[in-house]
Amino acid sequence: MDRPSSETGMSEYFESLMSAGQQAAKQFDDALTSAMGIGAEPGKREGVSPITFAADLQRQYWSQLLGLWKGSFPKSSAAPPPRDRRFQDEAWQHSPYYDLIKHSYLMASKQLADIVDQAHVDDKSKLQLRFYARQFIDAMSPANFPATNPEVIRTAIRTRSASLIAGMQNLIDDLQKGRITRVDESAFEVGRNLAVTPGSVVFENELIQLIQYTPQTAEVEKTPLVIVPPCINKYYLLDLGAGNSFVEYAVEKGFQTFLISWRSAVPDIQRLSWDDYLQLGPLKAIDVARDIANVDKVHALGFCVGGTILSCAAGVLAARKEDKLSTITLLTTMIDFEDTGEIGLLIDRNSVMLREATIGSGGILPGKELAFTFGTLRANDLIWRYVVDSYLKGEGRDTFDLLYWDSDSVSLPGPMYCWYTRNTYLDNKIKDAGATTQCGERIDLSKVKAPIYLLASREDHIVPWQSAFRSKDIIGKEPRFVLAASGHVAGVINPPARKKRSYWVNDDLKGVAEDWLDKAEEKPGSWWPDWDRWMKHHSSGTVGAPSHPGNDNYQVIEPAPGRYVRQKSN
Repeated sequence: MDRPSSETGMSEYFESLMSAGQQAAKQFDDALTSAMGIGAEPGKREGVSPITFAADLQRQYWSQLLGLWKGSFPKSSAAPPPRDRRFQDEAWQHSPYYDLIKHSYLMASKQLADIVDQAHVDDKSKLQLRFYARQFIDAMSPANFPATNPEVIRTAIRTRSASLIAGMQNLIDDLQKGRITRVDESAFEVGRNLAVTPGSVVFENELIQLIQYTPQTAEVEKTPLVIVPPCINKYYLLDLGAGNSFVEYAVEKGFQTFLISWRSAVPDIQRLSWDDYLQLGPLKAIDVARDIANVDKVHALGFCVGGTILSCAAGVLAARKEDKLSTITLLTTMIDFEDTGEIGLLIDRNSVMLREATIGSGGILPGKELAFTFGTLRANDLIWRYVVDSYLKGEGRDTFDLLYWDSDSVSLPGPMYCWYTRNTYLDNKIKDAGATTQCGERIDLSKVKAPIYLLASREDHIVPWQSAFRSKDIIGKEPRFVLAASGHVAGVINPPARKKRSYWVNDDLKGVAEDWLDKAEEKPGSWWPDWDRWMKHHSSGTVGAPSHPGNDNYQVIEPAPGRYVRQKSN
């Protein structure tokens, strides 16, 4: 969806948003109708006709609604979810009007969820129905409408409608951007207060810049560390700022640290493939780091999609019998895509075929589309909260580095994206020996024999930790698996100095994930020191820190963080 650049464009963009919402509602309605058996022959639902089934549900709903009006219906049976911030205002509890609105909504939401739970469909279809039902339920919350949100009304009265004027201006600004603004973007700047660990760009091609970070210790590990961040986000999640940076931590612990900075797709690289991402990305970065450090092997670390890319690159090296990896670290990474969590529900055969037809041979998947997709996984927190605060209440935006990073999205070349989604989420091929050909090689990840460190996050909604656990049987040797508390990002980015959260360890990796967790020991604080100890166990010794970045073959191009990370896709 292109950014609107005129009044006509803004109107067309707004119409496209309305159309997308109508299409999503129709898809859910059609799927739910099919799941309930409405329109099918009587008796197809285990002896219960669709009419009887629908009538029973309707009767239950009206009985509960009547009980609510009479005050006899137990409100605890329709309570908001834990930590739900939508109904925190006192009016939702103490005003009979708003209390009735809230509980009517919660009761209707529960009724819709119950309908989905009783649908006679396969497991994946039921999960998809639950996801789309939740999108509809979240969107229809009375907190999202000015006439039924007491905070919005009270703020408008107190400010004499100034809040509504400010909210309308915020909406107009976001229509021009084509996305919801969740953070005060003027408060942050890459290179000023984000991505500030000192370093230099020592190599670049059309896809990546490779950063070599300035050593902070007199002695450094002889074997350098090459970090492969996810290509669907900017790398500085790993370098958010002083005291909140995994890169900074690695450098302080004496690692010669190199990091890939991916370029957001532009027309010049719209035809790059998955193979190009392997060859121009980690495979090239590994060779450059080996040359600069004058070593045969490197430690390699991949995060999320970067870990999947790194794993496939390791498979290419194994197929070529090139022994270039001393260790592999995979942070919240999937290789086995059998259970993909909710993100997998948005990628089905029809959507992949549509992408292949439109951008499979060349084109760009806009970063804002990817960002919106991830936002729908937690719509109340990442979409509707900001609709209410910004558009209805006219409030200023948050000042939060992580939100700024999350909004700084990256576009992808169509051919690369299509190969990735088909061979992972759709067909789940990369885990199987010989099922894919990458960079001209038949890939068998079991041939990768480097020691491997696997980190997952217990509440991860993007990479289920049980899926990450299965990587121990697919790639590498001598696996160590660590489970961090919290979610996909917070579980990974947890500096030890903050003394927050915890992690679980268990050296016995036999059996399934749940058995491992039952016997695991919970340890307080960050998993980073555990990783550092593991890395030092696989050390090849130390050498004097290099006096300058690069070498004769790879000279400094510009200071870190470089140009690519500053380029905007939005």
